[in-house]
Amino acid sequence: MRSDNQTTYSVAAYVTAFEDAIALNQCLTALRSQSHPLQHIIIVDNSLRSLELSEENRADDRLLTWHHPENIGIAGGMALALQWATQRRYDFLWTFDQDSAPAPDCLERLLAAYAALATKTYAIGMMAPTAIDARTGQTVKPSLFVGYRFRGFQPADLTRPYECDAPITSGALVWLETVACVAPPDQGLFIDGIDLDYGLRLRRAGFHHVVVPDANMYHRFGEPFQVELYGRKKVFQLYSPLRYYYICRNHTYLELQHSNGWYWLVCCFRRIKFLLLTLLKLLAFDAGEKRQKVVACVMGTYDGFSGKLGKTW
Repeated sequence: MRSDNQTTYSVAAYVTAFEDAIALNQCLTALRSQSHPLQHIIIVDNSLRSLELSEENRADDRLLTWHHPENIGIAGGMALALQWATQRRYDFLWTFDQDSAPAPDCLERLLAAYAALATKTYAIGMMAPTAIDARTGQTVKPSLFVGYRFRGFQPADLTRPYECDAPITSGALVWLETVACVAPPDQGLFIDGIDLDYGLRLRRAGFHHVVVPDANMYHRFGEPFQVELYGRKKVFQLYSPLRYYYICRNHTYLELQHSNGWYWLVCCFRRIKFLLLTLLKLLAFDAGEKRQKVVACVMGTYDGFSGKLGKTW
């Protein structure tokens, strides 16, 4: 039974894991340490061989591990977990990448904010924490879709909960009543841009997404690289060739799909500009695998324009 009292909310957590037992165990430890208890923690392990859990994590009977060595990606795993939690009548599914670690009171703060804000006329699709880059300390901005592109958004007042179009998937607390209204994450996106697509589709279906400033989550994004340009320090994130492919492909595809009218043409020019700037950044600052990464960016952008999705790289 649903209730406005946060202590009665039932919450299951979901973690996508891939070839990094250390990160997975750290994420699980953070989830098991939440001040508001989780009823189940689902792990979709996309590794070729099952990742080994720590003794403390193995001993927790709330953990369920589903091994998918064929690698169904973030989108595929999230779709399975949403279906599982909905069938068991959970109120929320708390979704994570293995590279995240929420603060011990993160879930408690998210649920408290939900209880204070949600009404019959103000349906909340996702509650999201403040995502902080664990390596640089920078706050990662959630997204708004403006005309022809997704852009990072930060409100003037960071002391109060605020809305966005798409919080990052990791740390998002999904209200499971949305499952009956909006299709699950697009599995064709595989590992990138799932948050942008799913979040925006929920928003356009009438649900609101709220970021809670005092609910913190630490997350690792790529490999940070700091340079000084014109007297100002700038941090770039460097990725593997595989990740560059899916970033370029999926963001190109999604921005074109969500752009209307003349915005579609503006989006085309922007995606080409983004590709050229990314290539310049790789050639200037990336010390390894330059050729593979350049090819990945070019092929990803081309496949994004042509609408080629799926696990293709």
